[in-house]
Amino acid sequence: MSAAVVDALRHRPGAVELPPLPDGDALADDDLQLALTCCYELHYHSFAGVDPHWEWSPSLLGVRRLLEQSVERGLFEEVGEPTPLPQGEVATALEHLAHAGTGPSLSRWMLEHGSREEMREFCVHRSAYQLKEADPHTWALPRIRGRAKAAMADIQHDEYGAGDCDGVHAQLFASTLRALGLDDRYGAYLDVIPGTTLATLNLISLFGLHRRWRGACVGHLALFEMTSVAPMKRYAHALERLGVGPEGRRFYDVHVEADAVHEVVALHDMVVPLVSEEPELAGDVLFGARALNALEQRFTRSLLEPWASGRSSLLEPLPSECGQGHRAATRASAIRFNR
Repeated sequence: MSAAVVDALRHRPGAVELPPLPDGDALADDDLQLALTCCYELHYHSFAGVDPHWEWSPSLLGVRRLLEQSVERGLFEEVGEPTPLPQGEVATALEHLAHAGTGPSLSRWMLEHGSREEMREFCVHRSAYQLKEADPHTWALPRIRGRAKAAMADIQHDEYGAGDCDGVHAQLFASTLRALGLDDRYGAYLDVIPGTTLATLNLISLFGLHRRWRGACVGHLALFEMTSVAPMKRYAHALERLGVGPEGRRFYDVHVEADAVHEVVALHDMVVPLVSEEPELAGDVLFGARALNALEQRFTRSLLEPWASGRSSLLEPLPSECGQGHRAATRASAIRFNR
């Protein structure tokens, strides 16, 4: 599937022949998730030498829709379809999710046991999203109104550095990558990141790029902010334990401070006004939060289980830190990201 998408992008826009979709778990399928990532990437930085008309090519959008439908079916099987919910119950339901504490804690593992090599792998996984941090959620801004829009804009303003280019969170994460001897270029590790990780990124793009999922996008962002402070603090301490200096830890330190405010803004100034104005979105808000929770639990297991048996959590082990080279190609080895 990913080879079909990549091969098409090497040429002028036209027909895209997609092989039959598999019947297995779409949320963990390396090939399906990579194909969807490549489709979505045309709406972000895109790829070097790819005709920009591919972004809205009807044939590629048709392919993307097939992939999205497979992912949506997987989400419905995992957490159930969105169901109507009284608007007054949304805040309580989100708070319950935020404090449920189901499953193992990846941040606690990293704090108490994680090795430098495991931290490097973790950051490679997270680079798929963190180097475009906030961008997928921002798609929802034109689709909501009033206090909810203002609150989301307030959160996103901080994510983009509050007017300071050096404070953009994606740039701060690039500093963490460099501090760990990793390639800080956008998309550098796409060829070794498994589908379970790509699914966490594609979920936000799915919600952000479709107006019908605007409530889910808001719910995803809200739970994201409501569950961030403690893990970010643990990752910062883990990096310090592993000998990473202040510049490499700044990404996490900034989030500890910012998200302590964002969790309140997200729930009370974004979610509550949204469902007050559009009560029919209440079930979608909770669905977006549940989807985030489910895929993050999958992500955690996909790292801790191979580490427990001494294996890499990536599709290929990283080169040693002193010999780290640069990666730029997708697994289809045909296109490069625009930088």
